[in-house]
Amino acid sequence: MDGIEMLTKVREQIPDQIFIVVTAYASLDTSVKALRAGAYDYIMKPIIHEEIKQIVRNALRQKSLQAENVLLKREIGGNYDFSSIIGESPMLKAILDEVRKVADTKSNILLLGETGTGKELFARVIHHNSSRRDMPFVPINCSAIPENLLETELFGHVRGAFTGAVATKKGILEEAEGGTVFLDEIGDMSLALQAKLLRVIEDQVIRPVGSTKGTKIDIRFITATNKDLKAAVRAGGFREDLYYRINVISLQIPPLRERKEDIAALVKYYLNQYSQEFGKEIKEVSPEAMHVLTNYNWAGNVRELQNVIERALLISDGSIITPDHLPGGFVVEPPFEQQSFERKLSIEEYTKAFILKYQTAFNEQQIADLLGITRKSLWEKRKKWGIPKER
Repeated sequence: MDGIEMLTKVREQIPDQIFIVVTAYASLDTSVKALRAGAYDYIMKPIIHEEIKQIVRNALRQKSLQAENVLLKREIGGNYDFSSIIGESPMLKAILDEVRKVADTKSNILLLGETGTGKELFARVIHHNSSRRDMPFVPINCSAIPENLLETELFGHVRGAFTGAVATKKGILEEAEGGTVFLDEIGDMSLALQAKLLRVIEDQVIRPVGSTKGTKIDIRFITATNKDLKAAVRAGGFREDLYYRINVISLQIPPLRERKEDIAALVKYYLNQYSQEFGKEIKEVSPEAMHVLTNYNWAGNVRELQNVIERALLISDGSIITPDHLPGGFVVEPPFEQQSFERKLSIEEYTKAFILKYQTAFNEQQIADLLGITRKSLWEKRKKWGIPKER
């Protein structure tokens, strides 16, 4: 084939690459064909080194601008300052104080919490308040992609690495160069992939599937899980060395039922959002509906609340959300204090139940303060009842 045919073939396999055609047989016709085939520029021999240097500099600048444009399109409209995390509860403020301290560090962060608590939002806030804010933020859900595909998604592959690999493909880790990779549900990653990820974190070098050559990278990893990774390590389902690599800093995102003071603010936020989206003038929730929303258990956390408000606006024909607009079977779980009273718990039984219920939501000093006891007394009670510290 001639050079133009070759250019056309190669561009089919590596469409995001920039090509410069060099030829000794210059003509207007071939130059037009080269540019139409996707060449960035067209150089005629004899070679002038300074001319080539300038063309390459310009080509690289264009590629950089293209990458920046893609990044801008990804993030357009995204507001990830600290105010994007809605709530004023002491528990949430304590977490945000921790986030502020660690956002602009190089350390890897592990986000812990139930499904729907907003772990990806926290990850985005951390990224956008770090020195990497102008570089890519690339999220990937480890549980949503089959293992064989997840490997090539992360590391990429070279042409011919496996059946169907008709072209070389960059992986997410290489695309995220200089930025942050958010690996959600990392507890679902296979042991084989965990070993490869560990090597990348330790060496900051990636090797595409089917390649023996490594590429140096600079990436910060933020990972998240709703699983107990310590238990998974003990059971042999998660590598201990990887656990300590990703768990340099861990942040426990509290469930919504543990910060009910934030529900009203979240309801107002989603009410405004969906009112604008659906073109409705609903700005209010009745006191009865707010009572139900505030005291509901929220097993699906913030995500479930968001879905409930969206549904309520869709089915409402009036200007106010009432209990009739909430899903059928919405059951309000009595608060902890009421449950304790109904069960007629003694002071000791109440204290033990309180520690077990809230130890993942509060630190030791906060638990002691809420119980009205000293940290030493709390430690003695843990020892007495065999309750280990969770955080």
